Amino acid sequence: MNMQYSIVGSGPVGRTLAGLFARTGIDVQVANSRGPESLAAITAELGQHVIPATLEQALEADVIFLAVGFMRVQSVAIKLPDWAGKIVVDVTNALQPAEAQETKLRGLLSSEINADFLSGAKLVKAFNHLPVQRLGTNPPISGQRQAVFVSSNDADASTTIAALAARLGFAPIELGRLNQGGAALHVLSGSQGGLLFQNLVKLD
Repeated sequence: MNMQYSIVGSGPVGRTLAGLFARTGIDVQVANSRGPESLAAITAELGQHVIPATLEQALEADVIFLAVGFMRVQSVAIKLPDWAGKIVVDVTNALQPAEAQETKLRGLLSSEINADFLSGAKLVKAFNHLPVQRLGTNPPISGQRQAVFVSSNDADASTTIAALAARLGFAPIELGRLNQGGAALHVLSGSQGGLLFQNLVKLD
């Protein structure tokens, strides 16, 4: 089955993700809160594989990348009453000031909060650990690929996104469940997990 992909958010993170799809020749829809017309410059720059869409169209995809701010996830989640059957790739980081962050997180990981908003979705944490200006920018050296860490409470969804990461040119490393290996991809109690902002490569 050919899966449909979309990116919600067209800021630096969304645009960078769209570029990864474009360079690999994989179609991806991109949507934001301002409508498809606002995406003309991005799609003109990145080419035919990046398709402007309404938010409603983007949410019909099988795999949806959430490239919005952590505090905006709930406003996206309410646009779809039932997320069953969707794989949602959580690219967000809870980097707002510590007081607001702790009020929102209540001692949980940010992806655990987001999973509650996205009722029925299979949530995968991935592509969030690198600064956006470094994501996908390592030079293609033979035998080396930039590492992307993948974590989910759903093993099949984790495997699906790991396979996509490999298609996009990365070396996926699966970390297991969100509150286990995946905890290294989160900010919690004002401290960042050990894998955040680490630009690593894997030797093939």
